Order: sequence, then structure tokens, then C-alpha cells
Amino acid sequence: MNTATILSMPTAAQELPAPLVERTLEKLGLGTIPSPNLKGLSELYEAWCRRVPFDNVRKLIHLSRKESGPLPGDSAADFLTAWLRYGTGGTCWAGNGALFSLLLSLRFDAKRGLATMLAAPNLPPNHGTVVVDFGPDRYIVDASILHGTPLRVAEQPPTDAHLPWGVRLSRRDDAWIIHWRPLHKPEGFECRIEGFEVPKHVFTDLHEKSRPWSPFNYQLYARINRAASVIGTAFGQRVELGVSGTAQQRPLEASARVRFLIEELAISEEVASQLPPDTPTPPPPR
Repeated sequence: MNTATILSMPTAAQELPAPLVERTLEKLGLGTIPSPNLKGLSELYEAWCRRVPFDNVRKLIHLSRKESGPLPGDSAADFLTAWLRYGTGGTCWAGNGALFSLLLSLRFDAKRGLATMLAAPNLPPNHGTVVVDFGPDRYIVDASILHGTPLRVAEQPPTDAHLPWGVRLSRRDDAWIIHWRPLHKPEGFECRIEGFEVPKHVFTDLHEKSRPWSPFNYQLYARINRAASVIGTAFGQRVELGVSGTAQQRPLEASARVRFLIEELAISEEVASQLPPDTPTPPPPR
């Protein structure tokens, strides 16, 4: 792949080393550098959703060992280097931080977004996302929801391209709401956008604040897109969302978790074999 375009970028826009960008694009299956337009964004994001999982594997290992230092994937370079070597992804702050940095390095007008997964009323912001602007048009590309195609921020966005994820956008109380289908709540869930541009330290700070408690600190959770469906595991269940909107669930026994990660998510045995046992999720601290 010719990296002359990347290597000639202004330093201010170059978030990632050019060789790391090149290796990432190659593993994503992109034969050419995506142009910084909607077509290029669509190609890159669709490839990301099929090849980069949302998962908490490295975080569970890190926490079980009580390791110090930044949480896994806190830097984009760490996230992408681990994905290239092990096939692992990360949770929202890590995955969306890496996707943002990759897009910025490719000269997209990308921004870090802040949101709240509405698991309960009156929660503070708890989710990072990514938005990309093309003049007056804005698109969401979320590395956790993995909705396959960029989601246009508009009053009446098209939704037919977002099955089986069930993603749509609405406006309520002066806020944009993403409606989507987590694996553990396939009937639907809401994510409220709090801001379309926040600095890097917000992602870093909120990522670190998830260390004492997060719903992803105790039990394996992972998802990825495969052809016209979503597969993954959530809190002891193997889940598949089909293009028709149906959700198929069955228990994923503890003895099958490592095999599932290796065979279905393409995570290396080297890392998957280090996964600690699931533990019950305690209630969030008050």
C-alpha cells in the first residue's frame, strides 16, 4: 500500500504513526487509503464493524490481575497494536478513541462525542462515540454499537440500512437519542448524545473512572458483525441478531467461552486463554 498520502499529512493531523495506520488498513481489508468523504467513511466503518470487536477481554484480564497503569486500549496506538496482534477490541472509551484517531490520521473531520447509555434515569455521561462532519452534514460512527453504516444526524434519517442493529435516531428534549439493540437487551435501548466534540482527556478520565465499577468489569461481553447478522456474548449467553430482527440466545457455558472467542471472534488463543472466570456483577456504587 502506498503511504505517501499519509506520510505527507500535516503533523497536527497525524494522530498515529503512518506504519500503524498502514497495517491497520491492511488488516481491515482495505486495498487503498479511504478518501476523506462519505464513501470512504462508509467503506472504513463497515470494515471496522466486521473486523474489530467490541469486547472487554483485555480489561477483564487487567482488572483480575490488579495491574496498574492505564486501562488496556486507553491510547489508540495500544488499542490498534493489540488488535493487530491478538484480534482484541475494547470497550467504548478505548474503541471509539482508536476509531477517532484512525479517522483523524486519514484526514477525516472526526470528533470525539460524549453520550449516556440510559440504563437508569439521571445517569451522568458514560459512553464515548465518534462523529464525522462533511460540511453541514454530520454522521455518527460508533465503535461499540457497530451499526454497519454511518448514521446521519438528521430529523428523519434512513433506517433501512441499519438492520439487524435496529438503529435509528430521534430528537427528544433537545437531545439526539440513538435507539439500538445491545446483546443483553435485544428488545431495544437508548443512548442520549450529550455533546459532539469533547477533548481527549474526557475519554481518558471517564475510562479511568470505570476501573472501580462498570457493567463490563465482571463478565465477558463481546460483539461483532458477521455478514448480515451480529454475533456475540453477553453475561453468559451467546446471542445472534439476525437481519429479520430476531434474536437467538443460548447459554454459553464457561468451558466454551475461550473456544467462542477464538473460533467466532478471531481473538488469539494467547489472550483468550488468560480470560478470568465470570463473577457476579455487583450493583453500582451510590
